[in-house]
Amino acid sequence: MSRIGKKSIPVPSGVKVEQKGCHFKITGPKGTLEMDAHPDIDVTVENDAILVSNPDQESRQRKALHGTVRALLNNMVVGVSKGFEKPMQIFGTGYNLKEQGGKLVLNVGYCHPVELKVPKSVKVEIKTPATRGNDVPALFTLSGPDKYELGQFAAEVRKVRPPEPYQGKGIRYADEHVVRKVGKALGA
Repeated sequence: MSRIGKKSIPVPSGVKVEQKGCHFKITGPKGTLEMDAHPDIDVTVENDAILVSNPDQESRQRKALHGTVRALLNNMVVGVSKGFEKPMQIFGTGYNLKEQGGKLVLNVGYCHPVELKVPKSVKVEIKTPATRGNDVPALFTLSGPDKYELGQFAAEVRKVRPPEPYQGKGIRYADEHVVRKVGKALGA
């Protein structure tokens, strides 16, 4: 039995859970999320908790789905009540960013600015818009209720200019550690 799957999901006050068969609609102060649970997994909504159960303990696929469905529903409840954040940094002399007309505009060393369309559920909060030298990074935070969409957009932003190992220039997650390499040694 899945250790994660058998835990009940507490529903905080202010969050409304609607179930129609396998379809779930969860509404809270941060927004509304919808999901279709797998039909092989039993999900019930009681009072202020969501219970996920696996009717067939022998099937390997159902064992895997049990914990997955519970984790997805839990992420939805946490997302609409508290939300998720992804702090990010940009290192590199002259690199900067701005939000303009629903797009994130990045100037990160290319001959042209890179524009990325920001999804509707994701909000961009820019703390420091430009880098100062190689030591002070540009700081910004991506936030939103949908953990998947937030993580996907953060990965697309990072992919524009991933951090390089010699000087550390590029876009990275705030908690990411970049392993630095030693450059070429001068020949004698």
